[in-house]
Amino acid sequence: MKMIIDANNLILGRLGTFVAKKALLGEKVDIVNCENAVVTGDKYDIFERYDEFLHRGTPAKGPFARKMPDRFVKRAIRGMLPYKKGRGREAFKNIKCYIGIPDSLKGQKKDTIKDANVEKLPNFKYVTVKEVCIHIGAKV
Repeated sequence: MKMIIDANNLILGRLGTFVAKKALLGEKVDIVNCENAVVTGDKYDIFERYDEFLHRGTPAKGPFARKMPDRFVKRAIRGMLPYKKGRGREAFKNIKCYIGIPDSLKGQKKDTIKDANVEKLPNFKYVTVKEVCIHIGAKV
């Protein structure tokens, strides 16, 4: 079974847990419009957290930050999987993330997650994944 999820205005953490559960059950999941997913919290606190992460360690040895929105989202989902075990690695291979909508998926039915929508937030404190990636150095 294949599921296509449109990440427009979906909270990254809630999207990630939903996708991780589906992938562990053996479903193939494609996530489109990854750049429009959102990270909740104050904009400057989020940027400061990623700045600290980028300046930790050394450039040659890491830690390495994923700067493109599709890789950023996939890395966030990886943290919700037991990826060091065989079951988690297989689930991780079943997840594909895309910037925009690729030609191969155009015209197909896309699902959304009602519980993960940003409209459920009590305030407007959030940043899109695209803004975070641009801040940490992506050329989107």
